[in-house]
Amino acid sequence: MFTIEHDFDATVITLMDEGAPRLQEDVTVHAFEDCVTVEQYDPREDRVQRITLSLAQVRDLGAALNLPEGMYRLRGTPDGG
Repeated sequence: MFTIEHDFDATVITLMDEGAPRLQEDVTVHAFEDCVTVEQYDPREDRVQRITLSLAQVRDLGAALNLPEGMYRLRGTPDGG
């Protein structure tokens, strides 16, 4: 299950794990104009863990989800690939 909210400066997507006997904490994705953050509460450390992805990394991640094992570079990337 997930929710989508449009805030002033970001789109916020929350993913809720409802399918396994040992549920994981919710994952919150904040999509900003120039980056995307992914957050999840870590009960072992009692704090939220956050990673930040550039928009190029998000694009590559989306493409990678549908590709077989290997090394890839998408055409038209900012580095000229």
